[in-house]
Amino acid sequence: RRKKDDSTLEIPSIPNPFPELCCSPFASVLSASLLPKATSRKKQVIKVYSEDDTSRALEVPSDITARDVCQLLILKNHYIDDHSWTLFEQLTHTSLGRAIEDHELVMEVQSNWVMEEETKLYFRKNYAKYEFFKNPLNFFPDHMISFPSETNAALSHSGILQMFLSSSTYPEIHGYLHAKEQGKKSWKKMYFLLRRSGLYFSTKGTSKEPRHLQFFCEFSNSDMYMSLTGKKISGAPTNYGFCFKPNKSGGTRDLKQLCADDEQSRTCWMTAIRLLKYGMQLYQNYMQPYHGRSGCSPLNLTPMRSISENSLVAMDFSGHRSRIIENPTEALSVAVEEGLAWRRRGCLRLNSHGSPIAMSNMGMSIHRSQSWFHHKISREEAQRLILQHGLVDGVFLVRDSQSNPKTFVLSLSHGLKIKHFQIVPLEDDGKLFYTLDDGHTRFTDLIQLVEFYQLNKGVLPCKLKHYCARIAL
Repeated sequence: RRKKDDSTLEIPSIPNPFPELCCSPFASVLSASLLPKATSRKKQVIKVYSEDDTSRALEVPSDITARDVCQLLILKNHYIDDHSWTLFEQLTHTSLGRAIEDHELVMEVQSNWVMEEETKLYFRKNYAKYEFFKNPLNFFPDHMISFPSETNAALSHSGILQMFLSSSTYPEIHGYLHAKEQGKKSWKKMYFLLRRSGLYFSTKGTSKEPRHLQFFCEFSNSDMYMSLTGKKISGAPTNYGFCFKPNKSGGTRDLKQLCADDEQSRTCWMTAIRLLKYGMQLYQNYMQPYHGRSGCSPLNLTPMRSISENSLVAMDFSGHRSRIIENPTEALSVAVEEGLAWRRRGCLRLNSHGSPIAMSNMGMSIHRSQSWFHHKISREEAQRLILQHGLVDGVFLVRDSQSNPKTFVLSLSHGLKIKHFQIVPLEDDGKLFYTLDDGHTRFTDLIQLVEFYQLNKGVLPCKLKHYCARIAL
């Protein structure tokens, strides 16, 4: 026993390299500051829906932003990030919806939900989210905006934005709006003014005197929603309604509902209120669309393919040397002939395993697999889809015509309006073609038609740029 004790004493003691981790009177000092910060972040489960009513449950940190959720869904579904993906909040019973700003915390948004209302989060594209930073003059017409007296009337694009984002000056938005009287079903048309202190209406015509102005709403404790069904549910005089909902409200009785006379007026009001409420934060979201928070690494982003339309030229490779086709008429005929030849080659390849009858039917229904085609939806549903994707020039979809079963309709957004163009089938020499311009330009199927008008304006007011798709999660 003595020998054992002696041998034990002879072993030199090994110094502890981490004394702060040992049990000591200071062990209680260990806190979350010594641990990774990610472990202290609580996680919650949210449910996100898509246009086709599929949903996906995500376990996310409590401080996740709307942009982070979009980034997570982009990575999980292998979508291309073109900075137009948006998280929407939709109130099902009242048919109200809004695009959640990229910097907003999703858990804070959900904390304002009322139990009586069925509220959902939707993941879809919104091409008009930051369009006013690119073309502000289109969003603020001259008859609705007034600048301070010391400012020149004629301002450039950047000048208007600087005034909206400045803390000292702010343009005044004014015009007529229909307001729903509190606790009543009637609507009253009044003259409204938007100033930095809030939204006011005049009790005497278009007078802007302080004694005639009455306060209507301020925006720090409320969110702005757009009416998705027009005047069907709310009984509004027009289809261009929007409202303000307090963050902690008891339901629809606390809504302050307004209605504009046209889409341009509603877009102007809603854009100006967004800039007034969020200011420079919107510009930072636009300039830096992703900051890499909540565990989503920007290194994993799929690169976005972008081709300038000005770099696309018609080429002729039939001779010994290639040449650029400068004559527009010749370029058009070559493009149509090349499309027909490509379709014929495709039909020959597929026809090796199918009959000619099956191939003719396939040519008539090949468009049904395209993302831009929507089978048997109404005119109102098409307008709602385009409106949700943003009224930017070139947003489109193709659908079946309800008035004529044999024709199709191209629904297109241009100039803050939705226009509809009928696609008519045309039979010539036993072959079936499709046309938008009474047969002057013919296409073998709808895919060729859409591809052509994506590169050429033709009879349309603008080129086809963004299609409305029902994505699946």
